[in-house]
Amino acid sequence: MAGDRGRGAAERVAAAVEAVGSGGWEFRNAYRRQLLALSRRIRLLGPFAEELQEARRGPAEEEEQERALAPLADALEEALDLLQLGRDGSRIFLVLDRDKVMKKFHESIAQLEQALCDFPYDKLDISDEVREQVELVHVQLKRAKERVDMPDDEFYNELLSLYNKSHDPSAELDILGRLSEKLHLTTITDLTQESLALHEMVASGGGNDPGEHIEKMSMLLKKIKDFVQTQNPEMGPPVTTKLMDSNGQPRPVNIPDEFRCPISLELMKDPVIVATGQTYERTFIEKWLASGHHTCPNTQQRMPNTTLTPNYVLRSLIAQWCEANGIDPPKRSTQPDKPTSSCSPSERAIIDALLSKLCSADPEEQRSAAAELRLLSKRNANNRICIAEAGAIPLLLSLLSSSDLQTQEHAVTALLNLSIHEDNKSSIILSGAVPGIVHVLKNGSMQARENAAATLFSLSVVDEYKVTIGGTGAIPALVVLLSEGSPRGMKDAAAALFNLCIYQGNKGRAIRAGLVPLIMGLVTNPTGALLDEAMAILSILSSHPEGKAAIGAAEPVPVLVEMIGSGSPRNRENAAAVMLHLSVHNVHLARAQECGIMVPLRELALNGTDRGKRKAVQLLERMSRFLVMQHEDIASQQLDEIERPLAALGPNVTEADLDQLGFL
Repeated sequence: MAGDRGRGAAERVAAAVEAVGSGGWEFRNAYRRQLLALSRRIRLLGPFAEELQEARRGPAEEEEQERALAPLADALEEALDLLQLGRDGSRIFLVLDRDKVMKKFHESIAQLEQALCDFPYDKLDISDEVREQVELVHVQLKRAKERVDMPDDEFYNELLSLYNKSHDPSAELDILGRLSEKLHLTTITDLTQESLALHEMVASGGGNDPGEHIEKMSMLLKKIKDFVQTQNPEMGPPVTTKLMDSNGQPRPVNIPDEFRCPISLELMKDPVIVATGQTYERTFIEKWLASGHHTCPNTQQRMPNTTLTPNYVLRSLIAQWCEANGIDPPKRSTQPDKPTSSCSPSERAIIDALLSKLCSADPEEQRSAAAELRLLSKRNANNRICIAEAGAIPLLLSLLSSSDLQTQEHAVTALLNLSIHEDNKSSIILSGAVPGIVHVLKNGSMQARENAAATLFSLSVVDEYKVTIGGTGAIPALVVLLSEGSPRGMKDAAAALFNLCIYQGNKGRAIRAGLVPLIMGLVTNPTGALLDEAMAILSILSSHPEGKAAIGAAEPVPVLVEMIGSGSPRNRENAAAVMLHLSVHNVHLARAQECGIMVPLRELALNGTDRGKRKAVQLLERMSRFLVMQHEDIASQQLDEIERPLAALGPNVTEADLDQLGFL
């Protein structure tokens, strides 16, 4: 409210009272009673403010009024700031910071009471009726100043115990239920608004360690959110990120923390990386930046720039997780306004000249122009937009079938660079580029094949393009590159195959192209080259019936058990996922028992990643059922071995017969 201090005191008093009396002051937090009482007392000053506005005074009287009303105007504006904090602030933050909040209440009430104490009503020509009402407000403020009215201690202590993780775990659900009701966090809208308010308050300077504050309070809010959705599955997540099963019905799912936007707490549709390395949902971080913030919401570090880089790897992992849980992957919203380039006329002239050379009948000119465009498109995002706007994509596509391998390599690499820009992906796909890229993947130089694979990976991050690419013969060519390519070519091929195989229809294509034996070879390769990529692909393929059969035929159990015991965290969870899919056949469970799977499984269930723990627990349950069945079979077999010879002896069995059979 500091910006209002240039106005006259009477005008400031009237503006503050009118703002409080105008409505829209809904308080749904631990200080509701105190906030309502404060706003009610300010509204009682309405007639007083009206008389001040209507009075006609000379210059001397105006000056005296200004001196008399200035303290009250200051006090009302401070109170208005406090009411706005109570309405818009994070409910969790306000409770945990209760000492500071209550201090603000006491200071505000004391300031108002002091401003009304010994007020010069006669000099301001205030009517007796209004004066009595103002004096009544003064008495109420004086009484409130002398009384300590702290919020619910039990409420504060329960929230603090969750914040510090000092609560009894067995009582957590009961505590979350009470907190959800008292904080009025019972709907998705409430929870989303609370998350935004929480980040806003931490960003504005709450606490000495904002990073720790935001981490702990986000954890608290996630717990409350998960509790609310578990208790009310029919409520469902917001429409924009609704998790649906294959029958189109809402399905409550415990979303891994790393897949949630730290601001909205929802499953990310379009994850982007900011300058500090943190990942957010594009829509929410754009709103954060648009509101004038220059800090990272999670870490509160100042961001050197506001560049948002798509997190393709995380987007693919989210899609894989969705498929594993039978959930439709979240759809990204289309961007109606495409960014335009800021190419200068001279830069555009250079690009136009290069495009003219691409159309030349001279192979040398074509080659040099393609090489120049390759370099320009690598340089920066603005060039990528400008080159695509100038119409380069169709011309580059025509060079993919060039008999000159160097021209072909320049063309496919230029397309790779252009595809880095999101809006160019659709232009490349709609231009029918995929068959030409696959042609280079099969027939080009090794570097051209590598860049063709990288281009397919770049395009396949968009879910609908996975289908297009998979249907053009790209997968067998990628499998060939994985088997015979350079180290970089193998890595590019593995990345593209991983992305493509997230789509169920492409899994069968990859399996029939011979991908499983290649992947098993990489898993058992003593050098460990591409081990992470191989395990990720194996985890995806194991969910397909053909993939399960092909993996099972490759004697995978010993290496999977070893991976569960000593692999990296991600590889351990992927190995457990593969083993879980194989466990539908008892032969694999028996082999796993022989390899000593129980000890590493128990360790993974205790100390693995969230996904690893879930897979380990499921696998332990299956192993336990298998062992029980195995023991029952052995006991039944032993009983048969006893009963069969006894039955053969008939009813006239003798002691000598029993002795001969070894029963005595």
